[in-house]
Parts: sequence; C-alpha cells; structure tokens
Amino acid sequence: MSLAALALTLAAAAADPGSIAVGVYGPLTGNAAAGGISQLQGARLAADEINAAGGVLGKKLVVVEGDDEANPEKGAQLVKGMIERGVAAVLGPVNTGVANASLALANQHKVPLIVAVATGNKVNELFVESPDNYVFRLAASDLTQSALVVREAVEVRGFKRPALFCDDTPYGQQGKARIEAALDKRGLKPVSVGIFKVNDRDMSRQVKEAKAAGADVILSYGMGAEMAQVARALEKAAWKAPIIGSWQLSSAAFLEGAGPYGEGTLMPQTFIEAGATGRGAQFAEAYRKKYGVAHIPMGPAGAQGYDAMKLVALAIAQAKSAQGPQVKAALENLQAPYDGAIGRFVRPFSSNDHEGIKKAQIGWGVAKGGQVVPAR
Repeated sequence: MSLAALALTLAAAAADPGSIAVGVYGPLTGNAAAGGISQLQGARLAADEINAAGGVLGKKLVVVEGDDEANPEKGAQLVKGMIERGVAAVLGPVNTGVANASLALANQHKVPLIVAVATGNKVNELFVESPDNYVFRLAASDLTQSALVVREAVEVRGFKRPALFCDDTPYGQQGKARIEAALDKRGLKPVSVGIFKVNDRDMSRQVKEAKAAGADVILSYGMGAEMAQVARALEKAAWKAPIIGSWQLSSAAFLEGAGPYGEGTLMPQTFIEAGATGRGAQFAEAYRKKYGVAHIPMGPAGAQGYDAMKLVALAIAQAKSAQGPQVKAALENLQAPYDGAIGRFVRPFSSNDHEGIKKAQIGWGVAKGGQVVPAR
C-alpha cells in the first residue's frame, strides 16, 4: 500500500466510530516480502476471526497495512502516518534496520508497537532511555537465538571449530556480535568469518576460507536467499558442512534454493507448520484455506503476526479502551491466558519485560525435503 493509499484508509477508519484500527507494516514487495506477507496475512486472519466473533468492545477491528519495502526511512514514514491518524496499536516490522529507524515513534506518541517479526532491535533496552516504554516484541530475539544456536552447536552437537557467515546489514552484524559473544563465553572464536552483502550470489570465497580454516560447522546470521547461495557454494566445493543458524533459514528462499547441501540445516523456531498441533494446527489450516496456499511462506512470521493481533485485541478488551496508555497497561498485565498459534501465553509481558517469547517457547526445526520439520 502506498503512503497516499494508507492515508485514505486511515482517514476512513478514523471517520468510522464503529471501528478500531491497528497498523501492520513490513515488506510486501522485494526480497524480504515473504516475512512481511506472512506477518500481514496472519494478522488479517486474526482480525477476521475477532470480527466474526463480534469484534472488540462491539467495534470492528480494521487492519491498516503498509509496505515499507525493507526501507528504514519508508518504515518510519508509515509508522508516523499510522500513529498520527489514530491507530490503537502497530504491529511490525520484519527487518531490524527498519525497526531501528521507527520504534522511537511509539514512545514519542505513546502508542503500543509490537515487533512481530524483527529480532535484532532493542526492546527491553529501551527502558533505559524511555522508562514508559511502548515497544514490545513477539518474536525470538537475537539475544535468545544466538545463545541457542551456539549452545546447540557446541554443547549439544560437540562442534569446536565454527565458521561464522553473516550479511553486512544491521541484522547480520548484530547477530555476528552476539554469536561471537556466546562463543567467547565458551572459550571459542570463529575460525573464519564470511561477510557478504544482500543479493550476493557467489559465496565460493567465504566457503573456501572456512574449509581451509578447518571449520567443522557453519553458524549463520543472514537472510534465506543469501544463505541458500552458501549451501550451493558448499555443494560446488563438495563439502557437506552442517549449518546451524537463525530463524531466517526457515524462509522459502532458503528451503527452495539451498539444494541438497541445505538438507539437515538447523534453526530455532517459534512455530513449525509441519509439526503443529492443537491451536497451531488450526491456525495453519485456516491460513492455508483463506489464502489458497500449500504452505505459509514463513511460518513463524505468520504465527507471530496472528498471535500479536489477538493479544492486542485482548488488551483493548481488558482496558475497555483503544487509547495507547490504557492498551499498554493491559498488555503488561493481561489477565486472561491466551492459547495461540505459538502456544499458551500467560501474562507474556510485564511492566519491565516486553519480550513476549521465552526460551521455553522456541523449538528446533530442521530443513528436510524443502520444508521445516521438528528436529526432535
């Protein structure tokens, strides 16, 4: 949706006293679109279910979408427009760089913003500069993921000579720093570090350096498309090095592009479509039926967008208000448990902890036959 179209949609929502608007922004076009589309469609599905059950406070929940194109400036413009025109809350974004550029607006305007996909931005750290923090997250933070990746590689699987592959974006570089810190706690350092740019298609040099350094595992912090090229470079080198990396390895770009040397890749996941049961399975079935797809493009992004919208609706209902301060206070003290796509949430947030995903809610997925399945 363009900024002009967004303004018209927001104006219409604001003019309708029978509706409550929630903004959702992320990349709907470009290389990162799978995450943005999954987040948006999950949020829309949740809103449809809420409205079918009578809405919130007797009002229809309206989803106002924005395509940030993975552009930090565009993301900040979208959030500013959404907030100025009266949304009750904002969900998004997908990219760490976009989050870094736009989250301050939530605190400036006192409107709750739930980061439903991006994992590298500050959340609880914002309490230092903004004690009345309006930024929440419903995704596995990079701090948590990096610790899990290193633990899996070193303690569970016994690897001792990791190579680190990451892109040069804020996401990749922050992930790199956290992986290195987690390794350092165990007295280890990467035997090589392969840095690449988004859209790079030849990873032969980085793979050659890792192999020559005697790496026994590849730890990754990059987007799916580029990590697929790493797997292809491994294939060319006839080197079947195991890959363990961030949740981005669950993307269709990796699963469809990595080839046989991507088989067995491990990644932490909040939601695995192939292994979903209970409410998770119901969500996946409803998503596939509504959007006419065989699989959710990025399962965790879809599930997190869905659950984030449901939690916002619960907070509005509990607060009996769609005003930012009241909704924030309700999010920090949700009274009713919520059984979502990811699992059961019992007071996921508090007044001093806005990270809604805990380690116990993160499982391990493995790439197998072009999809992610439970690793154990």
